[in-house]
Amino acid sequence: MMVMVLEDFIDYIRVHKRYSPRTQLLYREYAGELYEFIAPADEQEFLSELKPQVIRGFIASGLESGLSPRSMNLKLSAISSFCNFLVRRGVIESNPVRKVFRPKMSARLPEFYTESNMENYFAKPVEEGDFLALRDRTMVSLIYSTGIRRAELASLRIKDWDRDRSLFRITGKGDKQRDVPVPRPLEAELKVYTEMMKDFYGENPSGMMFLTDTGQPLYLSFVNKVVKRELEKAPGFSGKKSPHMLRHSIATHLLNNGADLNSIKEVLGHSSLAATQVYTHNSFEKLKSIFLTAHPRAKKGG
Repeated sequence: MMVMVLEDFIDYIRVHKRYSPRTQLLYREYAGELYEFIAPADEQEFLSELKPQVIRGFIASGLESGLSPRSMNLKLSAISSFCNFLVRRGVIESNPVRKVFRPKMSARLPEFYTESNMENYFAKPVEEGDFLALRDRTMVSLIYSTGIRRAELASLRIKDWDRDRSLFRITGKGDKQRDVPVPRPLEAELKVYTEMMKDFYGENPSGMMFLTDTGQPLYLSFVNKVVKRELEKAPGFSGKKSPHMLRHSIATHLLNNGADLNSIKEVLGHSSLAATQVYTHNSFEKLKSIFLTAHPRAKKGG
């Protein structure tokens, strides 16, 4: 598909929105799928066919082919951004995506590890003098202790750690910055780790907090591999083992231990409270379990 307005749109989200290369690729792909669905003779016909009824047909076609409502909504979000761009450019009068009902998604609760899972992991000592093992443990500890995202960990610099104030200055999505407290156990780990880091790597001109075995900046799949390898060392970790699961876990554990939603929202870097409220469902399930176990009539089966 070669449509000039699409190329202009991709340039716009790359330069002005600063979307990642992966997001640019996906947006191009999704708009291309809509173009192929319409199968126009030229660009002008494509633009004239951007109507609500056509978008409804596109949705129906996707769902019939086996796409989940979640996947379809991701495509619609990209196409809606494209149409908003066209409206601002004066190419079309209104955004047709806004005039259609989106497929309803079933609620998905975040999965998380239990506090006992995490205690089992941290109970296993790191072999003294093994720097790479210490690095891996510190990476897991930092993600779990602060709730930072995988990409935020990979881009973390030593200068982002304010030792005097015991916090990290995290640069998150959209280059938004937030301060995240550093718990004392993590602070002690970081002090040992950064000292050993100097001896292991020598010069670190990049200033990155974590490096690969060969001293290169982290890449995202490397973080995934480290977390998976580390969690496999401790008993009780079944299913997916990922940085995002650690982030879900600390959010749930904070809530279970009395932290308020607004505080958790700020630590995690969520843009809205709604994104944080999903963790209350997990906490409610725990509350319900405790209640039913402790209730005198429930215990008697009455």
